[in-house]
Amino acid sequence: MSDAFQALSRRVLPLATAIGLAVVATPAFARGPDGIADVAEKVIDAVVNISTSQNVAARDGDEERGNRRGGATPQLPPDSPFNEFFEEFFKNRRGGGPDLRGPRKVSSLGSGFIIDADGTVVTNNHVIADADEVNVILNDGTKIRAEVIGKDKKTDLAVLKFTPPAKKITAVKFGNSDALRLGEWVIAIGNPFSLGGTVTAGIVSARNRDINSGPYDNYIQTDAAINRGNSGGPLFNLDGEVVGVNTAIISPSGGSIGIGFAVPSKTVVTVVDQLRQFKEVRRGWLGVRIQQVTDEIAESLSVKPARGALVAGVDDKGPAKPAGIEPGDVVVRFDGKDIKEMKDLPRAVADSPVGKAVDVVIIRKGKEETRKVTLGRLDDGEKPVEASARTTGPAEAEKTPTQKALGLDLAGLSKDLRTRFKIKDSVKGVVVTGVDSGSDAAEKRLSAGDVIVEVAQESVTNAADVKKRIEQLKKDGKKSVLLLVSNGEGELRFVALAVK
Repeated sequence: MSDAFQALSRRVLPLATAIGLAVVATPAFARGPDGIADVAEKVIDAVVNISTSQNVAARDGDEERGNRRGGATPQLPPDSPFNEFFEEFFKNRRGGGPDLRGPRKVSSLGSGFIIDADGTVVTNNHVIADADEVNVILNDGTKIRAEVIGKDKKTDLAVLKFTPPAKKITAVKFGNSDALRLGEWVIAIGNPFSLGGTVTAGIVSARNRDINSGPYDNYIQTDAAINRGNSGGPLFNLDGEVVGVNTAIISPSGGSIGIGFAVPSKTVVTVVDQLRQFKEVRRGWLGVRIQQVTDEIAESLSVKPARGALVAGVDDKGPAKPAGIEPGDVVVRFDGKDIKEMKDLPRAVADSPVGKAVDVVIIRKGKEETRKVTLGRLDDGEKPVEASARTTGPAEAEKTPTQKALGLDLAGLSKDLRTRFKIKDSVKGVVVTGVDSGSDAAEKRLSAGDVIVEVAQESVTNAADVKKRIEQLKKDGKKSVLLLVSNGEGELRFVALAVK
């Protein structure tokens, strides 16, 4: 399934890949409402198996191993618990094997569903990624070659098209995933472990799940049994409407333990419409770098309660720049949608049409302001800002006049310091030359070579400025001080340090 699934169940997946079938224990579920059978009967013909094949070059040593053992040994990770089994199995085989000197064809199976009478199919991108050939297998076993219309890696969705047979095919409609309630019954249909047409049922366990698989994570979590091969299959409500696309599971065993994830239909509809129209997804772009608003940062910026997305940097060529959005602004509302936390902003911006003029509500120095922004087209888009860690080598031990504040050794930017820490000429401020171990600054990953650009949203040019500003904040009773910090390349981030 998805990368998240593969990473958590790698030890068992090769067995399913190699022998095509695995018996995995699944948790017991209540039978659920009587309507499940009616829904399954109504929609099952719209659910298809996706068969893909890809030609890959033989690995070094494949020919030697194949000749020695009389056949190709399945390629398993070095730490796989099944290596010993396959070594013994192929060691005892006799007779000739396949010719491994040329490319080999690798096949895989997934799921999908038909959304119109013209043969349009929705599935996961990872089901068909890098495939040389894609086939759709209908519920009655009919196999038809399919064309990839478009795919989107960020949401892991893809659209296929096949020519329907003479008989009428069944298609399904999308429902409203926003209307789903926790505890509501849902039905998953797909091709787990190559067992096509499998129906499972469960409830909606959670919504808006972020599993760190991409910038727009917003998954429906369900305990309906989802396994390898269910990828790309539909998640239905009891009205027979598709409310999600089954994409990933968390599992230490490789089989369902009742934690599955589906892309919500609201996201799917938007992406599918664009893939059908443009064969790509065209997302809105604001042109800012953002980070989470922590309680300390919120206190420093007078944002109550803590919420929104903190602007850490503004692209000089982006739409936010001419609109007057600046580093230190906190976006709390975008085009009428509340931004409760950082991850809400990239989703809201990406869902907006390119060229649309939107109102962006920001908090600046404790007061709300509204800025009008005409969105551009996403390239890399808004990215969470990660604090960079850097170590100080022996060559950096040269003594420099410094000031001490908040566990930091601070010095004015000189030519020597710029050279030592590889700081661009465009970066202005006060350089950190050392950090006390065990300090709040060390815990927040400040390191030698970082440059303090602002203290409490006021520019600083020398170490004395920083110390003076911090002392004043202490007198004012502030619990933390907000620093705008740059790395040597000029990338900015905000760091809030406790005032002690």
